[in-house]
Amino acid sequence: MLVEPRSGRLAAWGNSLLAGLVSPDDAALSIVGADAVHRVAELPGENGPVGLTLGLGRLRAMGVTGLRVALPAPGHPLGLSGPPEFNARALDAEEAVVAVGAALGLVPEVTEAGPAGDVHVEVVWHCLPVREAPPADVPSLGEAERELAEALREATAVLTRLDVAASGPVAEAALSAYRARAEAGREVLAPGYPPRAVRVLSLAQRVGLLVSLAYERGHGGAVAASEMAARAEALRPVERVARRAQVAAYNAYVEERERG
Repeated sequence: MLVEPRSGRLAAWGNSLLAGLVSPDDAALSIVGADAVHRVAELPGENGPVGLTLGLGRLRAMGVTGLRVALPAPGHPLGLSGPPEFNARALDAEEAVVAVGAALGLVPEVTEAGPAGDVHVEVVWHCLPVREAPPADVPSLGEAERELAEALREATAVLTRLDVAASGPVAEAALSAYRARAEAGREVLAPGYPPRAVRVLSLAQRVGLLVSLAYERGHGGAVAASEMAARAEALRPVERVARRAQVAAYNAYVEERERG
């Protein structure tokens, strides 16, 4: 699971930019993060890829007033509205951004080069037509928060019983690093987002990290096939709920503005 998807950074800081709360340079810097460079390709009216700052400016000129996130998975087109070509590419990337105000969507293509420890990451956001329709399966912030708390309790109980909960030195180190980033003042969302969205996204990211750690630790104590199946069954719904919560948080700015 993507703990901090690039589509989330693009939507959050893009929304803040569109609202006039941050400068284009600050928005681009926050979206790029630790990557080397981001470009936007296949923009209407452009002959080739353009820089992120120019790309965001072009989208605003085309009438884009907000950005939504999609985090689809097989069998779960979360945040998508079609057409099939866009959905397929978003599913392959496991994420996408859908514009509000223009029938356009952005899917990232990530390229990595270089040795371990010195990886150069380039991202090209491919701009594609989308269907103007309500996004699939996106909950409200309140729904997402309730679902997340319930799913976390249920999954923790099952995983603990099977001795496969994310625990031990590796998990503790990862969680410590997560807490250190938060305590160092890492902005969970961009300016303009409601506090509840920040709270929901923080919890969803932590749950996503725990799910990832549980998968990465192998089968743990779940030796029997039935126990392994129960482990997968426990992780699947909590991962789905965490993705739904992330989408609800990233989309909260647009949803609040549309409610007036």
